[in-house]
Amino acid sequence: MTSQVEGEARADALAALSERVSATSAMQSLVEVGGTVVQVTPAFCCVAGLSPFVKLGDRVSLAADGCQQLGEVIRLDETRVTIKTFDEPISAGLGARAWRTGTAVLNPDPSWKGRIFNALGEPLDAVAPLLHGHQAVYPDRAPPAPLRRQRISTPFKTGVRVIDLFTPLCFGQRIGIFSGSGVGKSTLLAMLSRATGFDTVVIALVGERGREVREFLEDALGKNRERVIAVVSTGDESPMMRRLAPKTATCIAEYFRDRGEKVLLIVDSITRFAHAAREVALAAGEPPVARGYTPSVFSSLPSLLERGGPGEEGSGSITGIYSVLVDGDDHNDPIADSIRGTLDGHIVLDRTIADQARYPAVNVLSSISRLSQHAWTQDQRNLVSKLRAMIARFEDTRDLRLMGGYRMGSDPELDKAIEIVPKLLEALKQSPREAASTDAFQEVARALQAQPSTQVNA
Repeated sequence: MTSQVEGEARADALAALSERVSATSAMQSLVEVGGTVVQVTPAFCCVAGLSPFVKLGDRVSLAADGCQQLGEVIRLDETRVTIKTFDEPISAGLGARAWRTGTAVLNPDPSWKGRIFNALGEPLDAVAPLLHGHQAVYPDRAPPAPLRRQRISTPFKTGVRVIDLFTPLCFGQRIGIFSGSGVGKSTLLAMLSRATGFDTVVIALVGERGREVREFLEDALGKNRERVIAVVSTGDESPMMRRLAPKTATCIAEYFRDRGEKVLLIVDSITRFAHAAREVALAAGEPPVARGYTPSVFSSLPSLLERGGPGEEGSGSITGIYSVLVDGDDHNDPIADSIRGTLDGHIVLDRTIADQARYPAVNVLSSISRLSQHAWTQDQRNLVSKLRAMIARFEDTRDLRLMGGYRMGSDPELDKAIEIVPKLLEALKQSPREAASTDAFQEVARALQAQPSTQVNA
C-alpha cells in the first residue's frame, strides 16, 4: 500500500515538473534573446551574449542605421557567435543590438507557380500578394530515407534529340550538365525546361548575370511560365544568398513532390553554390583542403543533391538537372569530380564541338545516363552502341584522315563511319527555336537513310 502511494506521488511530481518545463519553454519563446555586436569585419561580425541561446544556422537580426539586417550564425564560441549577413556590406556598428529570430522556414502554396522569388523566399515580382500555405518546409531538410524511396523506372522525353538518343532520362533521375563557360549550358537548360510530363518546374538561377534572368524567364520559358517557380540569386548578391538559393528551390520542390507531383528541378549552377559555400566556410574559420575548398563544401554537396530524386512511396518525384561550371575546362576539378560521383549520370558539353557550331555541344562519347536501361529497347540499345562505336572510330582517325594518310576501301568499318557520322552529327544539331523532338530514333534514322547506300533500322 505504501509503495503504491509513493508511486502515485512520484507520478504527480513528474506531471507537475513537466507542466513547469512546458510553461518555461512557452515563456522563452515569447522572450526576445539579444546580444551586442563586439567585432565587425568586411566578411562577418561577432556578437556577444547569444552563445547559450542559438545554434548553427539560426537567423539573427542586427539593428543597423534604423533598420534590421538579417544574418545567420556560422560559428559558435563560448563567449561569442559569428554572424554572416545576407546582404552586404554589414551596416551594424560596435555596440549594436542583435536579436535571435529562430530557424529559417518557408510556407509554400500551390499559388506560387508562376512566381519569382529571392533566396529568402521573398517575391521579386509584383503580380499579386503572396499566399502562404499551412505546411512548413525547411531549407536544410534531410533527404528521404533510402529504403523507403520509390524505384526509378519511367522514362520521359526531353525533346532534345542528342539527349533522348544517347543519354535518355527518367522521372526522378538526377543528372549533371558539365561545361566550361560560354559553351551553351544555359541554352540547353532552357530547352530541357520545356520537357513535358511535369506538373511543376522549379528553377534556381545561382550567381547568374542580372541581365540574363529576365531573358531566361521570358524568352526561354515562354508560355510554360505558369508552371514554373523561379528562385533567383544574381552574381552581385552576397555568398549567403547564393548559398541559400539552391536550398530554397529544393525545399519548394520537395513541397510539391510531397503533394504527389512530378517536379523538374533545374539548378544553374551548382558550382556557384560551392563557391558561395566556400566563402562562408572560410569566414567561419575552416581551413582550405583542395583548391581553396573547405571540408564542409564536400559534405554539403551530397546533402543537397541527395534531396532530389524519387520520394517515398505514395509521393511524387524530383527530377534534378544540375549544371556544373568546370573551372578552366578541367572536368576533373574537385567540385566536378565530387558531383559526378553523386549524380545518376552526366552530360558533357565540349568547347571543341561548340567551336564547330554544333549545338547542343554534347560530347556523346563522354556522356552517360546510369538509368538508360529503363528507356531503351534492346534494338535501340544495339543501335546506340553501333553509333557510339562509329563516332569513336571517326574521331580517333580524324588527324590521320586530315593528313591524307587513309585511303578509302582500306577499312570497311571506317569507310562506313566516314559515310554515316557526318550526317549523324548534322542530324543531332538542334536550335532552341526549333520544335521539340518527338521521336529521336526515327528522326535520326530518317536522316541517315537519306543516303542510298546506308540502311539503318531504329
